Amino acid sequence: MTYSNELVRIEKALAAAAEVLKEFTPGAVEATLKNGGDPVTEADLRVNERLRTLLPMNGEGWLSEESVDDPNRLKSSLVWIVDPIDGTREFIAGIPEWCISIGLCDKGHAVAGGIYNPATGETFLGGPGMGLTLNGARATCSDISHLQHAVVLASRSEYARGEWDAFQGEVRSIKPLGSVAYKLALVAVGLADASWTLVPKNEWDVAAGAALVLAGGGRVSDFSKDLRFNRPNPLLGGFLGAGQILFDRIDRFLRSRGDRFEPPPGTPPIPSSGSEWID
Repeated sequence: MTYSNELVRIEKALAAAAEVLKEFTPGAVEATLKNGGDPVTEADLRVNERLRTLLPMNGEGWLSEESVDDPNRLKSSLVWIVDPIDGTREFIAGIPEWCISIGLCDKGHAVAGGIYNPATGETFLGGPGMGLTLNGARATCSDISHLQHAVVLASRSEYARGEWDAFQGEVRSIKPLGSVAYKLALVAVGLADASWTLVPKNEWDVAAGAALVLAGGGRVSDFSKDLRFNRPNPLLGGFLGAGQILFDRIDRFLRSRGDRFEPPPGTPPIPSSGSEWID
């Protein structure tokens, strides 16, 4: 099955969201805190409203950071998984590491994705079997095969907390960056070689980027046996995204360290108002 029509819908929705964002200035927006302590702006909510109007059709589900979760999505085969602004902290601070992230899953599999970073003018579009483009030009994951040669994108906050100190010297370079979705998009088009975190992330952080990495010929995992989206509790046990060969080597390397890859036992469901883990 091809999802080319849905990819066109994604591209149009990204453009519409970009129009909404023209009313806001990154670095000069007011924010409030959600129940989990994460920031949200009027821009997040306005983009969310616009995307929800444009994307889901009859019978299609919806999962977004900025929408109350509707369990009816679990009955749908096609489900839109959206983060209106992934990297809200960077958006508020005026750091150009945030994006609009739109993913589509079919029976739990990431089948199409679109990510747009208005601050850099980069549009990433694609899906497994449909190829991948960056601003209309074909792109693929890098063919780096050795960890020591890899440029790895890390969570900005994890890097600041020293959680990546143990990986210094194991890779060519580690670059901290904000948005999860943007990190995966850069890996998908070969502008970085890999990205991972051992910190749980929500599906809306990962779904679109996962579709793009797969479209670029790479692999994505949440360190479980089978990466699936549209779960009752949309919390993933971290993620790893990289090209095919490098993916296997990083996966073996991380597992050899004995790190945990799953949410701690008893992790509660995501609150209905949405609450992201810090990027």
